[in-house]
Amino acid sequence: MERKSYCMQIDRNVIKKAAREFNFDIIGVASPETFNIGAAIARERLDIGYMGDLKWYTAERIQRGEDPEVLLPGVRSIISIAMNYFVPDKEINDQSVPKIRGKVARYARGKDYHNVMKKMLKEFIKSLEQELTEEFSWKIYVDDGPMLDREVSQRAGVGFFGKNTNILTEYGSWVLLGQVLTSLDIAPDKPMEKSCGTCTKCLPACPTNAIVSPYVIDSRKCISYLTIENRGPIPKEYRDAIQDWIFGCDICQEACPVNGVRSHDNPNNKFEFSLLKGYLDPQEILKMDEEAFKNAFAGSAIRRATWRGLQRNACVVLGNIGDESVVPSLIEALNSDSDLIRGHAAWALGKISGNSARIALENRISIETDKWVASEINEALAKTSM
Repeated sequence: MERKSYCMQIDRNVIKKAAREFNFDIIGVASPETFNIGAAIARERLDIGYMGDLKWYTAERIQRGEDPEVLLPGVRSIISIAMNYFVPDKEINDQSVPKIRGKVARYARGKDYHNVMKKMLKEFIKSLEQELTEEFSWKIYVDDGPMLDREVSQRAGVGFFGKNTNILTEYGSWVLLGQVLTSLDIAPDKPMEKSCGTCTKCLPACPTNAIVSPYVIDSRKCISYLTIENRGPIPKEYRDAIQDWIFGCDICQEACPVNGVRSHDNPNNKFEFSLLKGYLDPQEILKMDEEAFKNAFAGSAIRRATWRGLQRNACVVLGNIGDESVVPSLIEALNSDSDLIRGHAAWALGKISGNSARIALENRISIETDKWVASEINEALAKTSM
């Protein structure tokens, strides 16, 4: 964006009043000093390997996000936004919800928040441009660039870091974060002086032990990473722990006492969140071709998992559910043209076991050419013969 100047200090209450007209739940303002501590922590975890196989998460990216001046020359303030996305779980008696189903993380039970929040933030900025007499520059981030968003929200007083690394707010951690870097000179808010205290309930709640210590997550173990960002096989040692999560995970948030006290079930209606969107039929997912996948999840964060990734997850979920009625769907997946799907279908069949599963595995092993898939089939056969 073309650089413009703005020198007069703006009352942050004016900014917050304008922001509330767009139903942003929490608004804070942070100063644009470098995020040295946050960047150092990010670099350390990248070097250890805790960021997994995220090709885009590089040292260069961290360096760019460390200094807001690099992201927007002339930046004087960062407006931090948090939006509630909590939709409570309730008993479902709707026939459209499959009996055998995989769970979707709450934030993905509606429209893709990246698109919704970006549009809202742009409209918010346009309203400011009309209200203020002088021009100013700005840049928006919604979990899609080098901006260290949680560091910003903590500095802006929006929330504080939980031991599961989420930001805890008056809405708990059920919030989506966005930032506006701007040349407007706005008096900053004070950071929130709160913490988790002695509470560590989120650590043992994680079934894969991804929270390796307070405030530290090994993404390679995290169910959200494994079911969304991971493009390869899900390691065997974590498949049982994935339970019925077909996309993402909310377990560490559900264990957090702050969320039990502060959750609000009134997310902005522009997200179109719905409990009915919280479940997917794994067998239907396995039937989809790539075009059907793209059409079904257009405008949804679920597309991040990719077509084959979601089918891989579906196999794991079906294996964990263990209902013999899904064996025909898994047998069909066992003959997929994707090595990734065949391998996970074999694992699921081995877990469910039974005569039909064993025969299908024996038939497949006789023609299987991929070594990894063959090893998965052989291990599955060993289970079916027990």
